[in-house]
Amino acid sequence: MQINQTNLSLESSQSSRDYSSSSTPESDRKILLFDLSIRGHHPNYIQHLIRYWFEVKLSGNLDIVVSPRFLQEHSDVVQLAQDYGKGNIQFIAIAPEEETSLKSRKSKFNRTWRNFHEWQLLCRYASKLKATHCLILYFDTYFLPLTFGVNPPCSFSGIYFRPTFHYAQFSGYATSRRDFWQKWREKWLLSWILSNRKLKTLFCLDPFAVKHLNSLRSPHKAIHLPDPVERYQGSTLDALEIESSKQKLGIDHNRRVFLLFGALNQRKGVHQLLEAILHLSPQLCQNLCLVLLGESSIASQLETQINTVCQTKPVQIIRRYEFVTEQEIQTYFQLADVILAPYQRHVGMSGILLLAAAAGKPVLSSNYGLMGEIVRRYCLGLTVDSTKPREIGEGLIQFLRESPAQFCDETQMASFVQQNSAEKFARVIFDHL
Repeated sequence: MQINQTNLSLESSQSSRDYSSSSTPESDRKILLFDLSIRGHHPNYIQHLIRYWFEVKLSGNLDIVVSPRFLQEHSDVVQLAQDYGKGNIQFIAIAPEEETSLKSRKSKFNRTWRNFHEWQLLCRYASKLKATHCLILYFDTYFLPLTFGVNPPCSFSGIYFRPTFHYAQFSGYATSRRDFWQKWREKWLLSWILSNRKLKTLFCLDPFAVKHLNSLRSPHKAIHLPDPVERYQGSTLDALEIESSKQKLGIDHNRRVFLLFGALNQRKGVHQLLEAILHLSPQLCQNLCLVLLGESSIASQLETQINTVCQTKPVQIIRRYEFVTEQEIQTYFQLADVILAPYQRHVGMSGILLLAAAAGKPVLSSNYGLMGEIVRRYCLGLTVDSTKPREIGEGLIQFLRESPAQFCDETQMASFVQQNSAEKFARVIFDHL
């Protein structure tokens, strides 16, 4: 395997030739994976695809275009490609000056500009690397560039994370004027994109959206893609190991542990969660330990709010504002009694639900959109209107007063996890490229 961190002297000219993977012999195909994100699901997705490529002994070449920071921060994934690749898997980092030129995502204008710029990079690298097919690992951000920009020089597929135009079918969904216009815009863009002759497959992480997507255009190009969860061998802890892990973290004995994991920002509902604790009685707070785990850009704000809560209520709050490895995450999910997901009107799927189900732990989740629907259908825990701290508080009270296990169904949870295995995720993708 090779790693290229230098500029490839890419030309801006675009080829009109359609490199259709369906007409290319497998031994000659060159699949390009394009993903410039480095957080969240992105490293795991790439890791699953590399492992499957090797285990199934797929033919051809796999080029993975990433940010230079990916090579630094996810060296384990790069090493996996070195161990498995045997020359036909190649990581290619965009040039540092190309990454520097990308706008930040702090404003809507900058996000739109950046999306067009990233799309140009995708087309250039696909052309230079002579890709026969391109898989876009985060397709949502490129709707406008694909609609109003240039076509890539080869056939392409993409992973669609956040369809919302079908949310009105979910129970308890209230439609606003803003939602109406968003639905109209989304359907118009999707109809245009699905008619693109170079689009081969639209992989959708929302199983309930596929039939609606395929009703927009013919032939049908959308299929459901499992959202992968992986169980690590030897990662299951017994009761003594869990108690030892709690002691190392300083968790008080006999407290029920509630875990909020991920990027700890406003969208995750952390402020509403902390406010919800203020609505609990002192007696219940004595039994509650909140663990905040993950990187945070608002840590100073959270500390101010946490100090206020802890001065008011006898609750224990443990925080770790840093990146956590996959193996460590497994430990935290096992020692927790309840997994928290009070996201604020979150669109799309969340891997938190899968991690919780894999660990056999109930969730206290937002009732909005796909997350709420998944929790209800698979009996994964409780759903509340997470925009309202009092409702989050009511959910906390139920978990503190009753056994958390009674709020979920182990059989349904196991089925949910089995349907979303890492092997199925990779197989669906490579079977449809």
